[in-house]
Amino acid sequence: MRKVRDSNANPTTKLLVELILLTAARSAEGRGATWAEMDLEGATWTIPAELMKARREHRVPLSPRCVDILREAKAMPRDERSADSPLVFPSRGKTLSAPTIGKLLEKIGVDTTVHGLRSTFRDWGAEQTDAPREVLEACLAHGIKNKAEAAYARSGLFDKRRDVMAKWAAFAANGNPA
Repeated sequence: MRKVRDSNANPTTKLLVELILLTAARSAEGRGATWAEMDLEGATWTIPAELMKARREHRVPLSPRCVDILREAKAMPRDERSADSPLVFPSRGKTLSAPTIGKLLEKIGVDTTVHGLRSTFRDWGAEQTDAPREVLEACLAHGIKNKAEAAYARSGLFDKRRDVMAKWAAFAANGNPA
């Protein structure tokens, strides 16, 4: 995260990459995030089903740093084409392109992709926390493949996910284990 913050990349792109890292979101979810999906008071990002890979609404708990990122994004000056955009991270009024994130990571010497950031979160959760597998998978919006198990798993484990994501944000910020 320090490399992202310290880079001379576009400020909008830097904030987007940081938010994606801290939420373990997919690239398309972050790039397409709109203000209507954000509840800063409730520290929740609700991604509509049609934007999700599994076609199910996904509520993402936002750490305090994520809320700060969104406030910074809201305060950023926008060009004429982005002024009325509902997007949190617009680029000339449109969605930032997927390669933009990869170029930033490459430029700062981070040898990974957005999927790699998600994988890093999952590995960290398994190795550095006592969070159950189900909670970590729910953080990533992964569905349950076993149909019988899925029929009974109706909780989104939101409060447990909020705790895990807060620990992830602390780790990502300064490398302290959970």
